Amino acid sequence: MLVVNVKNETSRLKAVVLGSAINNGPTPTVSEAYDPKSLEHILAGTYPIEADMVKEMEAFNAVFKKYEVKVFRPEMIENYNQIFTRDIGFVIDDIFIKANILPDRERELDAIQYVIDQIDPTKVVRPPDEVHIEGGDVMLWNDYIFIGTYKGSDYKDYITARTNMAGVNFIKNLFPNKIVKEFDLVKSKIEARDNALHLDCCFQPVGTNKGIIYKSGFREEADYMYLVKLFGKDNLFHITRDEMYDMNSNVFSITPEVVVSEQKFTRLNDWLRQQGFTVEEIPYAEIAKQEGLLRCSTLPLIRE
Repeated sequence: MLVVNVKNETSRLKAVVLGSAINNGPTPTVSEAYDPKSLEHILAGTYPIEADMVKEMEAFNAVFKKYEVKVFRPEMIENYNQIFTRDIGFVIDDIFIKANILPDRERELDAIQYVIDQIDPTKVVRPPDEVHIEGGDVMLWNDYIFIGTYKGSDYKDYITARTNMAGVNFIKNLFPNKIVKEFDLVKSKIEARDNALHLDCCFQPVGTNKGIIYKSGFREEADYMYLVKLFGKDNLFHITRDEMYDMNSNVFSITPEVVVSEQKFTRLNDWLRQQGFTVEEIPYAEIAKQEGLLRCSTLPLIRE
């Protein structure tokens, strides 16, 4: 039996589902692109190749081994992108929630069913169809659950809008004792530098009281100010538009003191070290071309 438990983004990690880049399939066509950043690289002929992405994910896996984290991998599906496990499910407290993802991606959930089968079935929840919610938009901070959403009336026209208000309300009902706060994110179908695909593209806590933030990722200044008040301005590392595009806020914490980060995030990594963090730097720039990074390719199951 697997007793899942996640209450925040940074407590000591014990078990995780890490995505896989093996048998990733051919470069998508323009019409198959889910986000503007992938589209940009498809058009430019710079879309990442499988061998490079496998190497990057193995570097991530090696860090987990170093810290004695139990790692599950999805079962392989031929010619299929299975890197971003964060989208397909998430754990809040001791509940595993299956995400309602884009219909084309349902098979990704089937590939980790062997993991879900180890969890008490009364602790596994699947939201109703009208509820859209993906793990990249759900961020736990002890008593708080932060959720990225898009409140524009044109929600249904945006393939980059992944979590709706029905998703926010579903979580509020499921966890009545938590403070659930939604954030209205900036979306773009055409310009990756102005598209906060998920909340973790413009905000993520690190340690016990710090965070990485991109102010212009929020449609309302009040949402940004909410986090500034909660964390304190001096505890937040503000990233630039280009750093947001490179996904600087999408790092991953193994403990409150240890952060896995992309090796080229020089300014961020220097700041993290100045704050006393151990930074495990790995190459992940090829995977980043698909508008996802370290947090996106993990699904934490147990944190102490």
